[in-house]
Amino acid sequence: MKVKPMARPLPFTAITDTGDKFDIEFPLHGSTESAIRVHQLLGDILETVSREVRRDPMSNGDVLQALTMAIAIRARMIAADPNVTSKLAEDLLAAALQGVEEANTSALPSGQA
Repeated sequence: MKVKPMARPLPFTAITDTGDKFDIEFPLHGSTESAIRVHQLLGDILETVSREVRRDPMSNGDVLQALTMAIAIRARMIAADPNVTSKLAEDLLAAALQGVEEANTSALPSGQA
């Protein structure tokens, strides 16, 4: 499913613990107030998740489930019609998934020294 472009892109580089690198252009929502804060919060969230998973390993499915639940809670906390905030969360997730799908990826070379 192709998501309509939102506003300007937010460049973000994610590097996994195994060295995989994702250069992503996330489409920002047209009402984004601070791309800088979005970038900072995204980095903080990813760092926290990685730290917690390294400390106490868990499955990727469990991580995704917890993060999705957090999105649902944050959407419901907004003082607005829950149908509107749910639709916004769905649209934002679809746009973010599209951005990641289109990301440039690279990995550290593997092999033995």
